[in-house]
Amino acid sequence: MNARLVILLVASCCLMTSTVRAADPPSAKLALAFRPGQKDVEYDTPMLSEYDKCKVAVERTAKTSGWIVTGPSSEVLRRFIDTNGDNVVDQWRYYQRGLEVYRDIDSNFNNKTDQCRWLNTAGTRWGIDNNEDGRIDSWKIISAEEAARQAVEALIQGDASLLQSLLIDASDIRTLGLNADISGKLLESVADPAKKLQAAIAASKSINAKTKWLRFDSSRPSLIPADDGKATRDLTIYENAMAIVEANGDAVLVQIGEMIRVGDSWKLTRVPQPLEGKTIRITVSGILMQPPAATSTAGGTTVSSLSPETQKLLEALRDLDNASPTATATPTALATFNAKRVDLLAKLVETSRTDAERVQWTRQMVDGIASAVQTGTFPAGLTRLKRIEADVARTSPKSSIRPYVTYRRMLAEYTLNLQQATTEKRQALQVQWLKDLEAFAAAYPTADDASDAQLQLAVANEFAGKTTDARKWYDRLVDKHADSNAGQRAAGAVRRLDLQGKRFSLTGKGLTGRTISAADYRGKLLLVLYWSTWCKPCTEDLPQLRALYAQYHDLGFEVLGINLDATIDPVAPYLKQHRVTWPQMREEGGLESEPAKAYGVISLPTMILVGRDGKAIKRSVSVGELKQSLPDWLKTK
Repeated sequence: MNARLVILLVASCCLMTSTVRAADPPSAKLALAFRPGQKDVEYDTPMLSEYDKCKVAVERTAKTSGWIVTGPSSEVLRRFIDTNGDNVVDQWRYYQRGLEVYRDIDSNFNNKTDQCRWLNTAGTRWGIDNNEDGRIDSWKIISAEEAARQAVEALIQGDASLLQSLLIDASDIRTLGLNADISGKLLESVADPAKKLQAAIAASKSINAKTKWLRFDSSRPSLIPADDGKATRDLTIYENAMAIVEANGDAVLVQIGEMIRVGDSWKLTRVPQPLEGKTIRITVSGILMQPPAATSTAGGTTVSSLSPETQKLLEALRDLDNASPTATATPTALATFNAKRVDLLAKLVETSRTDAERVQWTRQMVDGIASAVQTGTFPAGLTRLKRIEADVARTSPKSSIRPYVTYRRMLAEYTLNLQQATTEKRQALQVQWLKDLEAFAAAYPTADDASDAQLQLAVANEFAGKTTDARKWYDRLVDKHADSNAGQRAAGAVRRLDLQGKRFSLTGKGLTGRTISAADYRGKLLLVLYWSTWCKPCTEDLPQLRALYAQYHDLGFEVLGINLDATIDPVAPYLKQHRVTWPQMREEGGLESEPAKAYGVISLPTMILVGRDGKAIKRSVSVGELKQSLPDWLKTK
């Protein structure tokens, strides 16, 4: 008999009892033996030695009955619920930091899970398992970021079934009312996903079982109005979503491509493709974002106004892309390919009949050139970028495309100059780069790329010890770009710069799954240490920190490590190798994780010293300062 059926029988026995006795609920050990039906769930589970401090109690509401499992600190760990009054559990709920993060649901009450929900901090996913085999067949709710992440997981695992659940299908096409031409192209794009998935894996040198998700990356979503003729309703899409993964210690781009919203779910319109080596070619526009062909219906006949020249150019671009060079191609072949592609895109810009079309093709052309310049496969690309930048400045000086082109020209030029520069010239290049960023931020304060430019300026100034200048840029980001990733990091940095004498507040997940809070150390002198396994200075500091910890721990000195590795795999072996015994907090995301963003951490190690009253004594302290002043700080009440 499997573990779930054992619990179901016990549940039935307990819930049918009109008078509940203390012995009726299952033991904490039995209750905590449950596991979510899906693997990628992070939830709180106490250590085995703490099971005797956990409690299981009957819980009833007007419509449900069941058990609640609480942990050593009275935090909610599990709930097992009977929602239909048949005295059998049909919902299994899992918690992290007191919030429900996952729920298995038996909606047809046959003792088998057919729905899975990720909730609160775990995301928005709501998966449907129609045949109750433990695999998600479709998604009732899934965000664009989560859909992209699941698609990457399908790529890593070679799981065609998971990928299939994320791809647009005929039912979605009917729901959206897509026209026949687009419908056919989309269905062709997602046809035979198993074969296409295996081809993508076979062609990749980076995707394997150790590849780790880092983040979703895309510009803002776009809206295609129904009167464009592509569908009977407005379409919300991401034009070219990307994912960033860690593979073999490097960051690798995975092109997700166009994504489209269908109800409360986001669907992919193609199989994800890793972008590796010198063949990186980012295609901005997919099937949905191709410029619409204006039509007239005189006499009941639909006539496309897409010119024969434009049609021929699009066909040529498609044929060129299909014959793109392989990873073993010569530099000359790669440069020739990129030059031909840019020429075709430039002609599409020239033949565009609307400003929207012109901007779209210009963006794709500029992205392709900038990428090729930075990867060293298009030496003449920088000259082309400068020419495009001058043309846009002359013809569309107030258009949003102008800062878009300028910023990518700046990045390409800076990268190319760094690649060619001697060690002596790199410092001068960095100084000029900061001047260029400042000029860009002043010229285009509301541009999409302004937040990235301002964050680079803030970080560079803080590294240089120019705190006042850094604060100026951080404040500007918080004021003008608060919702951006850069704005969130800036808000944390401001919090860190103002921390002296203020309460330090941070809560997160420990390596064992338990919640750790800085407030737990009230009454102790606490060193908060942001670190990673790849940080050489962090490793160099460890012998002295271990010695200080051993010498002063009994006097009230505590250390809380905040690990910022991108993946958890190297953490435990590292801690064992270096004999680190103090507690560790770790959240997903590495340098983009919530603990890092909470205080805008920009370098490692970052060490913050918190007094016994919970207020920061030093927002940045060194090992040398600790060795010299720790005895005095320990005397402070």
